[in-house]
Amino acid sequence: MNRAFSRKKDKTWMHTPEALSKHYIPYNAKFLGSTEVEQPKGTEVVRDAVRKLKFARHIKKSEGQKIPKVELQISIYGVKILEPKTKEVQHNCQLHRISFCADDKTDKRIFTFICKDSESNKHLCYVFDSEKCAEEITLTIGQAFNLAYRKFLESGGKDVETRKQIAGLQKRSSRSSRGRIQDLEAENVELKNKVQDLENQLRVTQVSASPAGSVSPQSPSTDIFDMVPFSPTSHPPAVPTPNGTQPPPVPGRAAAIKRDLFGAEPFDPFSCAAGDFPPDIQSKLDEMQEGFKMGLTLEGTVFCLDPVDSKC
Repeated sequence: MNRAFSRKKDKTWMHTPEALSKHYIPYNAKFLGSTEVEQPKGTEVVRDAVRKLKFARHIKKSEGQKIPKVELQISIYGVKILEPKTKEVQHNCQLHRISFCADDKTDKRIFTFICKDSESNKHLCYVFDSEKCAEEITLTIGQAFNLAYRKFLESGGKDVETRKQIAGLQKRSSRSSRGRIQDLEAENVELKNKVQDLENQLRVTQVSASPAGSVSPQSPSTDIFDMVPFSPTSHPPAVPTPNGTQPPPVPGRAAAIKRDLFGAEPFDPFSCAAGDFPPDIQSKLDEMQEGFKMGLTLEGTVFCLDPVDSKC
């Protein structure tokens, strides 16, 4: 029989019963991982598992990955595997599910145990690397077994059955809580859909209730520069001031005075007063007006409004 892996029998226990029954014993180790095995016990079974996980560790090491460190908490209730800094529980192996525990005589850094998974009911072999405490950790797990078995005999098996029932209730409670959350989420989605349908129906009702012949006021058309074209008869709309009052009306523009090409006002001899011209020119104008009244037409008469011009 190969004795490379061995169970610890007839060994002196290292811890007090109170330390394992009321508290736990912590250890630090490197976690090589876990793998499924066909049998719940046996040295050849754990040997194959260790060989497999060691090979995987060498591959990860060649890729630059480090072996994760974990903290083991051992008590009569089981072995907890935690992340050392955050104390997050990665695996909780109950003691009554652990069927085999041993350390490697050829590599004293390696120790392992086999535990039956509570969900898949598969047997998993957990392998660890501890530079100085491999054998001590194996002895501590063995001592926890011994104390748990004594407690089982003293209670007639009731204590173990009670813990199983409590664990089952906790598992069912967790599943029911997850189911309830899913039901609430589905109900929330259904309510949102109903609200959306009501909003759509309200929009359709408002559109159908509006008068068919009503025409909404249209804003005046604008040019390409977004300016309203000017119309002499149109008045710009009154824009309220920031304080809400209406601005005073814009006074209308006086009739534009027509001017000639050079910007001068046209001359009308009949609309001017008598004192607007020199006497000689005024006399000629009076004579022309009198002639028009008599139906005469003056032809060939040349006169100039500027008395300085020598040609006049």
